[in-house]
Amino acid sequence: MKSSCSWFICRAIFICGTLSSLAWAGSANAESPAEMQNRLNEEVLSKPFSVETEANLEAYIKDATERGMPPKSTPSKYWRSGYTCGDLRRYSWNDYRDCSYYYRYYGRYWPY
Repeated sequence: MKSSCSWFICRAIFICGTLSSLAWAGSANAESPAEMQNRLNEEVLSKPFSVETEANLEAYIKDATERGMPPKSTPSKYWRSGYTCGDLRRYSWNDYRDCSYYYRYYGRYWPY
């Protein structure tokens, strides 16, 4: 009985010590939510940001069509089976633009 009780006490002390050290380590590295949000905002705003519109896409397609420029025939490196041009917007505006022009020109998507 005495040995099982001491085992239980040792185990309880070990668990308490582990939990308290984890709590201390977590509080030492923790940022407040406001500080974390400000840091993330600064990271996002420090990168270049370009908003392309559908009007820009239409202007590009109209200009390329008038000049008789054929669309890029090589699919984007992000092109996957089952994708549409809209799926490429998350990767690259140029890939989206090229896919849209190809689709408008040939009436089908890039081959896989």
